[in-house]
Amino acid sequence: MSLKSFLARLWAYRIRKNIDLWAGQPITTQEKVFLSLIRKAKNTAFGKDHHFEEIHSYKDFVARVPIRDYEALTPYIERVKNGESNILWKGKPLYFAKTSGTTSGAKYIPITRDSMPYHIQAARDAIMCYIAQTGNAEFVDGKMIFLQGSPLLEKKNGIRQGRLSGISAHYVPKYLQTNRMPSWKTNCIEDWETKIDAIVTETIKEDMTVISGIPPWVQMYFERLQEKSHKTIGELFPHFQLFIYGGVNYEPYRQKFEHLIGRKVDTIELYPASEGFFAYEDSQTEKGMLLLLNSGIFYEFIQADTFFAETPKRIPLKDVQLGVNYVLIVSTNAGLWAYNMGDTVMFTSLTPYRIVVTGRIKHFISAFGEHVIGKEVEEALTKTLTTAGGEVSEFTVAPQVNPPAGELPYHEWFIEFSVLPKDMETFAHTLDTALQAQNSYYKDLIEGKILQRLKITCIPKGSFSEYMKAQGKLGGQNKVQHLSNDRQIADKLVKNEKYLGNS
Repeated sequence: MSLKSFLARLWAYRIRKNIDLWAGQPITTQEKVFLSLIRKAKNTAFGKDHHFEEIHSYKDFVARVPIRDYEALTPYIERVKNGESNILWKGKPLYFAKTSGTTSGAKYIPITRDSMPYHIQAARDAIMCYIAQTGNAEFVDGKMIFLQGSPLLEKKNGIRQGRLSGISAHYVPKYLQTNRMPSWKTNCIEDWETKIDAIVTETIKEDMTVISGIPPWVQMYFERLQEKSHKTIGELFPHFQLFIYGGVNYEPYRQKFEHLIGRKVDTIELYPASEGFFAYEDSQTEKGMLLLLNSGIFYEFIQADTFFAETPKRIPLKDVQLGVNYVLIVSTNAGLWAYNMGDTVMFTSLTPYRIVVTGRIKHFISAFGEHVIGKEVEEALTKTLTTAGGEVSEFTVAPQVNPPAGELPYHEWFIEFSVLPKDMETFAHTLDTALQAQNSYYKDLIEGKILQRLKITCIPKGSFSEYMKAQGKLGGQNKVQHLSNDRQIADKLVKNEKYLGNS
């Protein structure tokens, strides 16, 4: 064991003990965070507009601060962008994390001097929890790659702007600088495909031990490595032992990854966002990610099935329940207040509080009243791949409300297979049965002859990459939307495509 890995173990045990302290007193921890946020922001423009000086309890907060999405917060954001200070948080933000909005164009999410350290600390602590539990720290001696956006930042009115992953690249600890890849020059390449090829060239002969990124783009990296080396990733990098990911559910990609790697590797799931780093997988044996309660973020929740009601009930952490689908609402030390993340989560444990991300509140299919969510289609697909075979590179699902004459409506699955199932009809039947098991409303619609069983449209290799490229969202932190309640994505995918077949 090297000195570096020995010290990493000692450090990991210490960090794990500190985590257990706040995780063991969750409600007290959140109460302290809440009061600190209100106190520090009471003299901001937002704090004065919402009478923060009169807020002494969560009940006061709910009465004075309504739930907002980005569009509702835009007037305050614009004032900050124009150079004003003390608007949402004290002073000016260090950065604006620029994200791709679906309804408002680009979004500019503030990152402050108070919030930035928690982004870095959370990523570190996730790895430390892994070391503390497994005792495995040898990977710190090898090379690590983090597939991310360009670290080049623009500056406007004294505030730098860029992708969150690019901003984070400026905060890589010194002890990782010699291990970290790719080079700064390569990381600054804007075109994703050019960047991937450059990363392949730089890393193909290195001793890679840790690889991190959003699964579909890491998959592209692995495929390019395999094409160039004619080896599995496990053969190419014999000491590769840890894959760190976030952004999408890994399970639909797992079988494909293990085929590309040639063996299983340990994984750590993260839940980072421009708005904050919310959770990470702290255990290799327990389901879900540890909700970060001591990171300058105060959490609220709204039951997803009541979210669109006129006055949905806001639920504090102490009142959440297992197995309920909640919309995540956050208030942060970056100046977001009762902010609707748009993500839906479900608690898998209350001691400590662990969550899984179940989808997006706007990403569902309910064209016929079934309200199928992302978690359900992903779990159905994962189970089907296990029992019916095949490997999937990417997929999306859309309703077909205008079927050919004489047919019932149905859900259409657009799947890019890397390995076709032996029997597509069996695959489709198994998938539909698995989805019925996930969603009783969908099952009732099938049994009531309102819907026919789902159909699969197989699309050629590279179709999703071409689609994302056409949208200007190839690579980086972007991800394919797996579920839509309309056919906008479907129609763009089918345009000029020759299908392998339908089932």
